[in-house]
Amino acid sequence: MKEIRLHGIGGMGTVKAGEILVHETVKEGKYGNSMPFFGFERQGAPVTSFVRLDDKPIRPKNKVYQPDCVIVLDPSLLVSANVFEGLNDNSIFVVNSRIENLEAIKISDRVARIAYVDATDIAMELLNRAIPNTIMLGAFARATGWAERKSLEEVIVKFFGEKNREAFRRGYDEVKVIELGEGQL
Repeated sequence: MKEIRLHGIGGMGTVKAGEILVHETVKEGKYGNSMPFFGFERQGAPVTSFVRLDDKPIRPKNKVYQPDCVIVLDPSLLVSANVFEGLNDNSIFVVNSRIENLEAIKISDRVARIAYVDATDIAMELLNRAIPNTIMLGAFARATGWAERKSLEEVIVKFFGEKNREAFRRGYDEVKVIELGEGQL
């Protein structure tokens, strides 16, 4: 089973991104579940979404405490939330950022792969709104290989329309993926 935790801010599509991952997995004949967690339901408040994906039925319906992958939709959460909490060894970290210096981010030693893309700029350019969720799903698909690109793209179009197809493709094509070695940062 793959466990994923998404961190975002209300209004960025964090919860919907988790739901889309589950829809894509089910479309492929597999299993998934998604559970949102947020305090006050308002735009601008921190939001977390928990996702599980597997080839067989999934029994747990609680929060993800030891994720294999963390997706961060808003880079401000790198300093205001413990996005690395509970990470499994050899985890994947996907972040919306225009990282110019990896040392600037205090990456957990449990991260084996980091993927970053400037999803906010792409969203503003294509959608005229700072909603980076479909771009981040593209980055996630490329960084992990856990979702079928074509299938995920079709689900995104079904949920959000054609503009988001291009957003997803840009996230997939423009993400930078770095393998971290033994002597990482």
